[in-house]
Amino acid sequence: MKEIHITTTFKVFESLTHLPEDIQSLMHQAIEIRKKAYAPYSHFRVGAAIVLDNGKIVLGSNQENAAYPSGLCAERVAIYQAGAVYPEAKIVTIAITAASDSNPTLSPIPPCGACRQSIAEYEFKQDAPIEIYFMGESGEVYKSNSINNLLPLSFNSNSL
Repeated sequence: MKEIHITTTFKVFESLTHLPEDIQSLMHQAIEIRKKAYAPYSHFRVGAAIVLDNGKIVLGSNQENAAYPSGLCAERVAIYQAGAVYPEAKIVTIAITAASDSNPTLSPIPPCGACRQSIAEYEFKQDAPIEIYFMGESGEVYKSNSINNLLPLSFNSNSL
């Protein structure tokens, strides 16, 4: 028997104001779209802003539905919109922010498992890493240089 050790690395920014200006702007767009989330059941709002290699920015917020799990997370709303409208463009960066209507969200909130798999699909398809920045409503911001930090040993089309 042998063991495999997997190490992940994240950069941690003290707050939104410590991010590079272009990422601050992207995160502010994620914050604004987060406020428009349709979250009448969880009262947990998520916003995502994606920058593409063609310079376009695509936004998404979570959209819930009484018929669980028919809703969709903010990250997938934005990713699928980018894929539908700009199918040839590569995703360069994703900024994600989450906030609860009832409790302060002060820790960085990473994408859920389904969103991680969706990000992995696009990162694999485009054969280029996607930078992922994520935060709560305030506080530290984490940066991952690739989905591989959040989803090691990922499943992709080579597995089929």
